Amino acid sequence: MKSLTQFSIIVGLSLLASLGSWLFSGSKMENKPFFCDRSKLKPDEICYQDITGNILWIDARSRAEWIKNGMKGSILWNLDPRENALQLEAEAVPFLLEAEKVIVYCSSQKCDTSRLVAEKIRKLELGNEVKILYGGWSALEKVVSIPR
Repeated sequence: MKSLTQFSIIVGLSLLASLGSWLFSGSKMENKPFFCDRSKLKPDEICYQDITGNILWIDARSRAEWIKNGMKGSILWNLDPRENALQLEAEAVPFLLEAEKVIVYCSSQKCDTSRLVAEKIRKLELGNEVKILYGGWSALEKVVSIPR
């Protein structure tokens, strides 16, 4: 019986210690600002902190994600086979004609969809500076409040 009581006390203390650790460091970790490592930037990427000018944001994520929490003023252009690719391109052109710079983002740094969409935009040769947001949506949601 003693060992069961001792075991219960150890488990209880461990749970309290875990909860305390999460409250003091875990919740702070979630609010940690995103760090853009310029030494890791590819030539076609940009850090959020370096973005200036008349920007057109292009969301290369799914339509559902864009509707849920896309950057205010962004347009959707993804490579989802369920989407009409020609329609997305046609809808984007008037916005592209007015923008000096185009920033494409998708879910994360590992997402290649933004790079493929950026290539499609460059091939239109409309004179825009086209960049990919370093860190994608993962970075964006940490550095800016996203009202829709």
